Amino acid sequence: MSKQTITVIKGDGIGPSIIDSALEILNAVGCDYEYEFVDAGLAALEKTGELLPQATLDAIERNKITLKGPLTTPVGEGFTSINVTLRKKFNLYANVRPVKSFEGTKARYDDIDIITIRENTQGMYSGLGQVVSEDGTEAEAMSKITREGAEKIVTFAYELAKREGRKKVTAVHKANILKSTSGLFLKVAREVAERYPEIESAEMIVDATCMKLVMNPEEFDVMVTTNLFGDILSDLCAGLVGGLGMAPGANIGKDAAIFEAVHGSAPDIAGKNLANPTSVILASIQMLEYLGEAEKAERIRKAIAHVIKTGDRTTRDLGGSHGTTDFTQAVIEAL
Repeated sequence: MSKQTITVIKGDGIGPSIIDSALEILNAVGCDYEYEFVDAGLAALEKTGELLPQATLDAIERNKITLKGPLTTPVGEGFTSINVTLRKKFNLYANVRPVKSFEGTKARYDDIDIITIRENTQGMYSGLGQVVSEDGTEAEAMSKITREGAEKIVTFAYELAKREGRKKVTAVHKANILKSTSGLFLKVAREVAERYPEIESAEMIVDATCMKLVMNPEEFDVMVTTNLFGDILSDLCAGLVGGLGMAPGANIGKDAAIFEAVHGSAPDIAGKNLANPTSVILASIQMLEYLGEAEKAERIRKAIAHVIKTGDRTTRDLGGSHGTTDFTQAVIEAL
């Protein structure tokens, strides 16, 4: 059997150092993958004059699995978000953002275990109909939801819940006000829920969801929602477990999947060996699970949990005084 090749985009800022950390840990746990390194973001712009070179797109398509560090899209007009472009190009319709408490972080809760599943290609982020009037006094954008898109994402959420032995799926919406788009999403979510009688189904308005997540997060298990709400809710959930440094993300389509750190490229600490690589290590755990390597994924998760709990060589954001390379060594030793 030929080896699995993984496309690796190291990314900008702290990206290269945290990706190196994740790859070292994958090797230490006994993964035998080939890696094809390609560029995107500012690193690619400097080399090729493009944020997303064709060679990078070809590699993602060819290898199907990608591990990626944070990318910087230059702010301002003329540059489309690289992440949005990748999601559209490869139809990565499902964004999967799990958060789990690790003992030893400075989080306010200690028993969080929530997965947010966000529709990745429609809604407010599809970029449709964006216009600003010539005099700059009015702006508008269009949100579009299709029955097919809603059905795909809600089905994905229930299938994931079933596969992972989850008990409950909450559809998050704003159908009371956005009667057309959110209304369609909710209608479809209810239809899909009926196909999964063994899983408890709930529905909740997005603002109430935010309040409940802060007050009683234990009420949630799997949440499924549209693009804009999912973006906001998944970051709120990251805040429950200690911030974006503890939150990975997967973008999954029929033919390709991209696993990533969800935080920014932190240019202020780039090259200083200070970054916490946990987010991208957790993303590599998601990747292993996707590839059917659950046992290796669990070993890495336990090693991270041990290091954070004992405070052995943790990074500053975890209350320690060590850097990326020390933290990585501690995880490798814990394995």
